[in-house]
Amino acid sequence: MKDEPRAHPFRDSVEDVQAADRIPDTIQTRAPAYRLAFADADFMTREELRPVRLQLELLKPQMVMDERGIESTIVLFGGARIPATAEAGRTPALAALSAYYDEARKFSRLMTERSMESYGRENVIITGGGPGVMEAGNLGAHEAGGQSIGLNIVLPHEQAPNAYVTPDLCFNFHYFAIRKMHFLMRAKAICVFPGGFGTLDEMFETLTLIQTKRMKPIPFLLFGRAFWDKIINWQALAEAGTISPEDLELFQYVETAEEAVAAIDGWA
Repeated sequence: MKDEPRAHPFRDSVEDVQAADRIPDTIQTRAPAYRLAFADADFMTREELRPVRLQLELLKPQMVMDERGIESTIVLFGGARIPATAEAGRTPALAALSAYYDEARKFSRLMTERSMESYGRENVIITGGGPGVMEAGNLGAHEAGGQSIGLNIVLPHEQAPNAYVTPDLCFNFHYFAIRKMHFLMRAKAICVFPGGFGTLDEMFETLTLIQTKRMKPIPFLLFGRAFWDKIINWQALAEAGTISPEDLELFQYVETAEEAVAAIDGWA
């Protein structure tokens, strides 16, 4: 007869939290010192506990994605203000950029159809979970019938996750740095759509990691050459010597979802 698994010698933490909620109400049990440390929000948010919070924020999404069997992701960076239609654009420029909402949606649908061939383990769309390009990415995955990931972050203004993120894969972050790590830890390709400060931050940090060989080269696609060449003079950086000419080969331009899929398939 096989040996039965041994019971863990310690009580389950959840049981102890529940038991602590049922304790008699006394002056001692009302004191903050009596609270279980890991169930004490005031204690866990103290300045001295920041290293623990960083670790937990890294660990929780990692464990959930591991349990879901997710092995690789396709990252979509892009502006939260990109409208779904030209009519919804607050400026003429934003109205014109609405075309990239459609391309992000279409690209995500195509990649998610491919992802479903691996039962959702490979090529899973991951976005920042918000509106604009992020919503388009999650929407495309939803239309394909697959799952997608949303990495939301607590901001001064309220921002609920968009309605198309797979609920079990919708995460919320406090630390931008840990959120960026989760964008890149499983990344098989990076797709950057027009956006603002947040998009530029994500784009340049990722390019720096690849440039400095802290991250393996992967397909790095910039949607919309006219937009990027207007706001960034890449050639001037190379001519000034602040980057090397070969650094301009770390990324390539695409205009459509089909071009992006072809670029990923053609990656050597």
